Amino acid sequence: MTRDIVLVEVRSEIAAGTRGASLGIDALKIASLDKKSNFFTKFDPINVPDANNYLWKGNRFRHAKYIDGVYQVLKNVYSTIESQRLEKKFLIVLAGDHSTAAGTIMGIKAAQPDQRLGVIWIDAHADLHTPFTTPSGNMHGMPLAMCLQEDNLACQINEPDEDTQAYWNKIKKIGGDFPKINPEDIVFISVRDTEEPENHLMQKHGIRNFTTDEVREKGISAIAKAALDTLKSCDQIYISFDVDSLDSSISVGTGTPVAHGLTVEEAIALNTELIKDKRVCCWEIVEVNPTLDTENFMAENAFEVLEATTASLVENF
Repeated sequence: MTRDIVLVEVRSEIAAGTRGASLGIDALKIASLDKKSNFFTKFDPINVPDANNYLWKGNRFRHAKYIDGVYQVLKNVYSTIESQRLEKKFLIVLAGDHSTAAGTIMGIKAAQPDQRLGVIWIDAHADLHTPFTTPSGNMHGMPLAMCLQEDNLACQINEPDEDTQAYWNKIKKIGGDFPKINPEDIVFISVRDTEEPENHLMQKHGIRNFTTDEVREKGISAIAKAALDTLKSCDQIYISFDVDSLDSSISVGTGTPVAHGLTVEEAIALNTELIKDKRVCCWEIVEVNPTLDTENFMAENAFEVLEATTASLVENF
């Protein structure tokens, strides 16, 4: 069996709190050149139109910044991913800010609506906020809530205006007016920087988080097996790797670095093990921001994870 791999590039940074994530994909390509890798010669990438031009218009939405542009780019991602999955392509997604993961999930679900979709979220953050709970208004902290159709009103601290709520409801309905994933079908790895509203949802739904300490105590193979076993009822699996899952000593070139994360070696071992599962249909890497970096350090480490994970995929199919 072979996988027909398609590389999808999404240069969106509209939902991030700092500027520059749209440059992350090109930073990865520069890293590949520095490492004398031919990785990017193997693919004819699909470029998804972004909505970064909305940044020039100024933000009108306090509790969901640039939500009008986020809505546009999520629709673009959704339609691209759906069309590729309808052709049974295996997707490797390179993206800027993490909000676009919602469009990816929506597209995967739309292509195979009867198949239960599991999510492995390798990240420092849970990304379960909503316009009603966000402390920052940055929408890269909301993609999983979008896909769960979750408002989390039990933890409400904000009063979003009518326009914000209208866009939020439109986003939740991209690909159909139903939750695209079940909360019990989310697995977190190395999540360690959360706010109380996110903790509430994690506890309410029993969402499993394998901490960095657990990864080191139990070993990569055991954690990968446990994560996949948690999703044993799922027909498909999507893996999203945010580079801020790496320790802050490594993830200098990303918007929200957090201490006590994974090493590059641990990230490579984890992703290469997880992607062996035949149910995995999409793997994604996000949030490289070279404007926060020196000498492209973050992208070089991220590229090592990308190249090794793709190689493992090819070897095992």
